Amino acid sequence: MGEIFEWAARVILIVTILYLLYRFFQAIRLVSTQTAHIVERLGKYQRTLDAGFHALIPFIDRVTAVQDLREEALDVPPQECFTRDEVQVTVDGVIYMQVTDPVKASYGITDYRDAAVQLAKTTTRSVIGTLDLDRTFEERDVISAQVVSVLDAAGALWGIRVHRYEIKSLTPPETVKNAMEKQVNAERERRAILASSEGDKQAQINRSEGEKAELINRSEGEKQRRINEAEGQASEILAIAAATAESIDKIASVLNRPGGSAALSLQLSEKYINTIGELGGSRVILPANLMQFDGWVQNLGLEPPKAPQPD
Repeated sequence: MGEIFEWAARVILIVTILYLLYRFFQAIRLVSTQTAHIVERLGKYQRTLDAGFHALIPFIDRVTAVQDLREEALDVPPQECFTRDEVQVTVDGVIYMQVTDPVKASYGITDYRDAAVQLAKTTTRSVIGTLDLDRTFEERDVISAQVVSVLDAAGALWGIRVHRYEIKSLTPPETVKNAMEKQVNAERERRAILASSEGDKQAQINRSEGEKAELINRSEGEKQRRINEAEGQASEILAIAAATAESIDKIASVLNRPGGSAALSLQLSEKYINTIGELGGSRVILPANLMQFDGWVQNLGLEPPKAPQPD
């Protein structure tokens, strides 16, 4: 019996020594960067250990919580929400948050992560309930901003800060999705028809403007052609008049010379006879008053040519 008691005492001593060594090493703390250790002394908060080496009092000081100060992402599970127009949609998201006060995160709430997720879900349901279905797809930023605002107000008591909340998916029922697809296709067809009609309208306008410009150019060309022809005819008439006047002046000057009247009378007689000959072709046509040739020559104010007198 004495040996048994001796062996049991040795075992108890070894266990006690190992336990004391364990508690001694447990009192030595190496805290990593962006980590905070909450220390309690005899069940009461004593201090927060920052990054570095720390030594605690065994059996008196105890680390009750370790808080990660880095930003973390929390998934918000899918949930069913109803819009203002009574359409059920499934929404899920993700929260980006960070512990800013380790003490409040440890003592202000039992589980700040679960609390943030639950508050995000209830706030999302409330915000979507105030929006119509069409606006829920357009107002994602508004939903996220309101969820962040509510979480920040609560996070001030929990020692956390919510940086942003993102909606990952917002899914309506299959029937609503099919109706929305039909609506989108109809809108696309309407825009295509409108664009085609606008194109046809613009094409017709361009063609009419081209035809108008062509008619204007043609009329301007015809106008300029007529002006040019009129100016040409006027120049021709002026040239003929000037030539006629010049010829008349020359004839008048010739008539005033000695023998001028006789020469002109002889030339007119020749033209008269040649004209009569051309009128008949192969026949010779003589006027009835051929013998009165001297009379019509005198009517012109000219003297008929006199036959030369013999010496």
